[in-house]
Amino acid sequence: MSRRTERYRFDWNGILLEVIFEPQWLPPAILGEDVAHLKVRSIYPTDVPLPFAKHGCFSSTVLASSVTAAGGPVNYVDVMLAAEGVAGGVA
Repeated sequence: MSRRTERYRFDWNGILLEVIFEPQWLPPAILGEDVAHLKVRSIYPTDVPLPFAKHGCFSSTVLASSVTAAGGPVNYVDVMLAAEGVAGGVA
């Protein structure tokens, strides 16, 4: 199975974040729907603590439908930042 990876970068409060999103990390046959993999890291400055990742890197599986409902990977991360009560995010 060929994997597709999407890569995004955006500024959050003066920190350049990189979002790596693999929309079909596990096929739907495993859980009944697509399971995606999401990785967020601060790339400039490097390893800056994030509200949801104290070492500047977050990696997790998520339901692909949740990311789609948020409007895509960058908006999903913005929602994560907002959930932590941090201002800023995607313009």
